[in-house]
Amino acid sequence: MNDSQWIESYHRDGVIRCRGWFSADQLSEIRAAFERYRSDVAPELPDADYTLESDRTTVRNFWRMNAHDPFFQSLAERPELLELVAPLVQGEPVLMGVESFNKPARVGSPVPPHQDNAYFCQRPPDVLSVWIALDPATEENGAVEYFLGSQHTLLPHKPSGVKGNSFGLADASAADRFPSFLGTVDAGDMLVHHCQTIHQSQPNRSASPRLSLVIVYRAAHTETDNDLQQAYRQALAATPQNA
Repeated sequence: MNDSQWIESYHRDGVIRCRGWFSADQLSEIRAAFERYRSDVAPELPDADYTLESDRTTVRNFWRMNAHDPFFQSLAERPELLELVAPLVQGEPVLMGVESFNKPARVGSPVPPHQDNAYFCQRPPDVLSVWIALDPATEENGAVEYFLGSQHTLLPHKPSGVKGNSFGLADASAADRFPSFLGTVDAGDMLVHHCQTIHQSQPNRSASPRLSLVIVYRAAHTETDNDLQQAYRQALAATPQNA
């Protein structure tokens, strides 16, 4: 798709798929940086900056990676990403954070249906996530399922009890009102979704990992909604992270 088609699809559906965004060399560079992060940075991280799977050994997520490694800050500042994001957030992009969703083979846990702005708490909701596939994402290993056109209203959420995804839709069946799209991708592809697009993923019971990086941007004109933030903090406090 060209730029105008991406913008139209994003505002209509709340998600776009960008094929072949990163070259093989760029992908190798990002993968090497991730492995360096996992081996050298992760052992020194505070508990709040990573989440473990239920086996209490395997990492499920890394949070705020850009605060611990300049490579991930520079990745988020690449001009080609900012040029893509700016018209989608309808303003100047501001980095909120770089995260990983590791979805490891055999033990990768599910993600309940939710909208990211229940976590981000921004008004207006001009916020998005750039989801970078470092591994192929398939139906078998837990590709993300998006609900098209669901981004226009932030629905009620409640604590989910899921480490790393502490908020989920209060009524999960609300997603069924929308057509679904399974975000299967190859390594080097990207998915870009609005912060209020409902999405979820199934556990990874396959032998193939489904590693991804997520870069979150907001528009410079957004502000934090204190009521939303208080509800999120309560859900987070009710969900043990690495116990």
